[in-house]
Amino acid sequence: MDKLAGMAMFVRVIDNGSFAAAAEIAQVSPAMVAKHIKTIETRLGAKLIHRTTRRHQLTEVGQLYYERCKRALSEVALAEASASELQSAPRGRLRVVAPVSFGTQVLVPALIDYQNAYPDVSIELSLDNNVHDLVGEGFELGIHIGPLSDDSLVARPLTPYRRILAAAPDYLARHGRPVSPEALTNHLCLGHSYWRRQDRWHLVGPGGEMRDVPISGKFSTNQGAALRMAALSGAGIVLQPELLLAADIAEGRLEQVLPEWSYRPVPMFLVYAPNRRPTAMLRTVIDFLVERFG
Repeated sequence: MDKLAGMAMFVRVIDNGSFAAAAEIAQVSPAMVAKHIKTIETRLGAKLIHRTTRRHQLTEVGQLYYERCKRALSEVALAEASASELQSAPRGRLRVVAPVSFGTQVLVPALIDYQNAYPDVSIELSLDNNVHDLVGEGFELGIHIGPLSDDSLVARPLTPYRRILAAAPDYLARHGRPVSPEALTNHLCLGHSYWRRQDRWHLVGPGGEMRDVPISGKFSTNQGAALRMAALSGAGIVLQPELLLAADIAEGRLEQVLPEWSYRPVPMFLVYAPNRRPTAMLRTVIDFLVERFG
């Protein structure tokens, strides 16, 4: 007899308490159930069940075999379900959480591209700079910028979050282009109002050289998107993530300033809960985002 079929019948007997109950569920005769169990016991050379007129009790060997059978059958079911899932089209609702500026300017276009490829997926994006309990709040995916504090999540590294200096051509025409980090002291610098030290930029140059540069300006805000708009309006030099400014620089709306210098890069991760059976939706969106931002 097929080993898996025998294991499944043995587990069915134990889970349902009798040969008769297992036979009824499997739609076979009690004699056939007994034959399965006898075949296993003969193969193993050990008795699995003490059978009496009132109840069946597992032997020590039977208890161990039962536990291993349950595990093995679960793995088989998982393998078949996963194979089936791989062939299905992504569908369902995807809940994602990401930092505000990155999510607004960079992640949204990427998610729309993914959705265009998989129209049966609906996306709910939450934008928040606070750290979230991914599993507890029901998110499938998150973008995390900075060191990780939760080692219970799967973390796929993305391109480090690198902040660069840029300004509008109009601003540079009026105020000149700084040729060294120290020259930033004489320029209007656009500041993030929640930075702990608003009067200094800590820059990393060629070979890891560090400069702690005093800066000043007339405009600050708590949103990166607003700082970008201020820079586009010619209000000063901005220090913002390269990903957020790349399109503006490529299309000439902004020009990179001191290209060999940047704020110290910080790690960025795509995080999600461990899942032994990822859905087609989750598997494809992870692959898509890692390819786009990895």
